[in-house]
Amino acid sequence: MPLSEHEQRMLEQMERALYAEDPKFATALEGSGLRTYTRRRVYQAVAGFLVGIALLMAGMVAQQIWISVVGFLVMLGCAVLAVTGWRKAPKPGEQPTSGTAPAAQRQPRQRRSMMNRIEQRWQRRRDEQGQ
Repeated sequence: MPLSEHEQRMLEQMERALYAEDPKFATALEGSGLRTYTRRRVYQAVAGFLVGIALLMAGMVAQQIWISVVGFLVMLGCAVLAVTGWRKAPKPGEQPTSGTAPAAQRQPRQRRSMMNRIEQRWQRRRDEQGQ
């Protein structure tokens, strides 16, 4: 459920107050979540890739092709997860896009201009109805 405009403004004010009071704490909260999650996801994918190799080899030793095929599919899936997780991970020192940064910094320029147009239309409608 999305926040109302009033709630979003209040959240932004609270975020700005947090940055003003304790910028070090705010920065620590901001970067840890996404980076840790993606790093853990990559490590899990690498471990799964190794399990896939073990399954592939076990299938070859036991002469069971289906085990080898499952091992190959596990390796392929884990490789895809590792690569996509690695690409989505924020660089060290880079601010993640889904952190607790103020909304004005988070939103791309195009989205802000779209919101401005919507607000202008809303104001025009209210002005026209009020007359």
